[in-house]
Amino acid sequence: MRNEMKNRSLLLLIHLLLVFPVLIQAQDADALVKEIKNELARHPGTFAVAFKDATTGQQILINERERFHAASTMKTPVMIEVYKQAAAGKFKLSDSILIKNEFKSIVDGSSYSLDPNDDSELGLYKQVGKKLPLYDVLYQMIIASSNLATNLIIEWVDARNVTHTMRSMGAMDIEVLRGVEDDKAFAKGLNNSVTAFDLMILFDQMARRKIVNPGACDAMINILKDQKFNEIIPAQLPEGVVVAHKTGSIRGVQHDSGIVILPDGRRYSLVILSKNLTDEPAAITAMARVSKMIYEYTQRKR
Repeated sequence: MRNEMKNRSLLLLIHLLLVFPVLIQAQDADALVKEIKNELARHPGTFAVAFKDATTGQQILINERERFHAASTMKTPVMIEVYKQAAAGKFKLSDSILIKNEFKSIVDGSSYSLDPNDDSELGLYKQVGKKLPLYDVLYQMIIASSNLATNLIIEWVDARNVTHTMRSMGAMDIEVLRGVEDDKAFAKGLNNSVTAFDLMILFDQMARRKIVNPGACDAMINILKDQKFNEIIPAQLPEGVVVAHKTGSIRGVQHDSGIVILPDGRRYSLVILSKNLTDEPAAITAMARVSKMIYEYTQRKR
């Protein structure tokens, strides 16, 4: 009888030792969510946050299904489609693409051109009429968020294929309908859109090397690491933390989305979206603080 009670006590102790860290982690996550919400509530606008640990699968989600104008975050799905079609043998990334500045509206097929003054990358406009390797154009689409590069590549792979691929990956709410500056489409509300949850799905699969093939994931991550705009997710993270990410912004909208790679090799996906902002600089700083909060959380739960 005495031995049986000892065994029961030992089993109870083991159970508590196993359960207690889980309970503490859940409490920490709840506290983090509250801290993030409090931080973002100080700033007029609508925000969404989605975090996923690539190793444990743990998620932190806030307003994750809210739809946002995609701005340039849709360029990551476009890049994924490029690598998918290249892997299928439709073309090579070394193939040449003609640089032009004339595109067709999805509304009526009428022609329109991009205004270089509204683009974040100008070098490509000087190459109009020439041919460049597809990879070079893709690279500028991501790291410099070139709108001209984006329209060229969307025309190359077809926006409908991009959205179809997103559905096959489980991202059911991402819509890639068109390129940039299609004013007729914009007037009719035909805009690219994303949710924090769906972008998290993409980056989580990329972090775990599950998109197309491991080599394609590594190549896409290496491009994303060279991102020139680093005001949100990486801004307040310590040296040695690498961020492979894609931003997006239009008036009243600031986004960042990507993979955070820690010095010990762990990875997590993080998406922070916003809209209806009245003070964009303050909101950007707050979103950077949220990224830092999540980083610090990952350090506590090691």
